[in-house]
Amino acid sequence: MKHILTAAALALGAAGTAQAADEVRLQLQWVTQAQFAGYYVALDKGFYGEEDLDVSILPGGPDIAPPQVLAGGGADVMLNWMPSALAAREKGLPLVNIAQPFKSSGLMLTCWKDTGITSPADFKGKTIGVWFFGNEYPFLSWMSKEGISTDGGPDGVTVLKQGFNVDPLLQRQADCISTMTYNEYGQVLDSGVSEDELVTFKYEDMGVATLEDGIYALEDKLEDPKFQDKMVRFVRASMKGWKYAEANPGEAADIVLENDASGAQTEAHQQRMMVEIAKLTAGSNGTLDPADFDRTVATLLGGGSDPVITKTPEGAWTHIITDAALK
Repeated sequence: MKHILTAAALALGAAGTAQAADEVRLQLQWVTQAQFAGYYVALDKGFYGEEDLDVSILPGGPDIAPPQVLAGGGADVMLNWMPSALAAREKGLPLVNIAQPFKSSGLMLTCWKDTGITSPADFKGKTIGVWFFGNEYPFLSWMSKEGISTDGGPDGVTVLKQGFNVDPLLQRQADCISTMTYNEYGQVLDSGVSEDELVTFKYEDMGVATLEDGIYALEDKLEDPKFQDKMVRFVRASMKGWKYAEANPGEAADIVLENDASGAQTEAHQQRMMVEIAKLTAGSNGTLDPADFDRTVATLLGGGSDPVITKTPEGAWTHIITDAALK
């Protein structure tokens, strides 16, 4: 017995001296859902553990601004749409895109077909629901490109500040609303509306899409070689999670549901969302395509008299992390 206890004590001592896994706190930009499946899959499948990382995934919500969380030290890395990140950078918060898992945009306008809308030219005289907090800029740029005023009237559009739901469309307060291919569009269909009653305009198809769901860190943190190494391992494991989720959407949706502490998500919704999300991450290995960045910047600079950024950003992205992670 004495020898057993001594052996156990030695084992505990050895475990105690083992190096603890490096902690990474990831701030999501919205609540737990399949939009973030790759990270939950990487956690569930042990991909982060294989990289000696202890990752905490922090859900977002309507009252959580990821850039503020990162600036305040509440997270090491965050997810954000590029318009928001570039706006914050221009205002003094040195955010840097270190990886871009989403290749395509899921943003679109969903309109009632019986309004007679068949093309953007038909938006004149109509009311359109638009998300704000930085999400409005692709829309404003699009209308500027089309030569359509956003000040209302018969030759312009009336912009309705839309909450994060589809009520303005269902209640006929708006002729069109903002939807994501993987979320709100499904909510419209779930309400009993058929696809035949709707017409949609994807920002990607209109040539005014901006990058979504990039991974961002603070510039000064990236100057630390240890933090760089930690981010290389984090991105490598995260992309492994994303590719697993793409190949196994049903299992990925189930993993998301297991991590939904709110209990608000349903299996049917998450399964459908994961199928749509996989279309957006397909074609990306995590490396930001400079052409996609340039297109995003051009869209944001073209936002009429009130653009989200006033000049082309410098140093807003890096390939240092993905080059090392994906080699």
